[in-house]
Amino acid sequence: MRRWLADHWVMTVGLMVLLYLFLPIAVVAGLSFNRPSNRLSYDFNAFTTDNWTNLCGPADLCDAVGRSAWIGLLSTLFATILGTLMAFALARHRFRGRSLTNLLIFLPMATPELVMGTSLLALFTAGGLQLGFVTILIAHVMFCVSFVVVTVKARLAGMDARLEEAAMDLYATPFQTFRRITLPLVLPGIVAAALLAFSLSFDDFIITNFNSGNTVTFPMYVWGANQRGIPPQVNVIGTAMFAIALLLVLATNVRRRRGARVA
Repeated sequence: MRRWLADHWVMTVGLMVLLYLFLPIAVVAGLSFNRPSNRLSYDFNAFTTDNWTNLCGPADLCDAVGRSAWIGLLSTLFATILGTLMAFALARHRFRGRSLTNLLIFLPMATPELVMGTSLLALFTAGGLQLGFVTILIAHVMFCVSFVVVTVKARLAGMDARLEEAAMDLYATPFQTFRRITLPLVLPGIVAAALLAFSLSFDDFIITNFNSGNTVTFPMYVWGANQRGIPPQVNVIGTAMFAIALLLVLATNVRRRRGARVA
């Protein structure tokens, strides 16, 4: 056993770290099948599936989840389009102010969310915008763009430019080269950036709290419900979101392996 641990101690430590990281997720999944003894209790009292069958039992829970999903989808769409275009411009073109633009792209990622939230609040207030769905959407797009640019730009940096040159040598037009060569190669990075942007938008609380007005998203609902007892259906939504993300990752890996076997 000592010899095995000496040869595999890195893997052992890595597995222990992963176990530590996934332990809270396992607790949330277990609590999604729990019937608590009271509203302020988080101990496992009795097994039940009512939380899954009666998902919209608490008032306004499904409305908050749907609102967060819509904001996440819209902000992901806008941020992915803008971020992908910016990534192509930064990775493929040389222009004046390129280095400064690269620096500005990283600022939203390095800026504390408290500072960004208060700054956006001051901006919206000075501009006369009413806080609500639109201001939340604008704020989410602003901080998601940076993550999209970094992800797509990393994918572009790892591409082999000779593939595009070979396509053009075979008399492909620039549009055909982009559609048949560039876009399929960059698409995994774009999809990864979109998933990252959606997850960041869906669970954001600090920036949303400053710029939401009377609009309640799912993280804000959880924060408000914590004062009077979080309903167990929140654990159901958390477990479902994790399961969906896990299935997407597994499906992507399976598709990638099948593509590698065909190639």
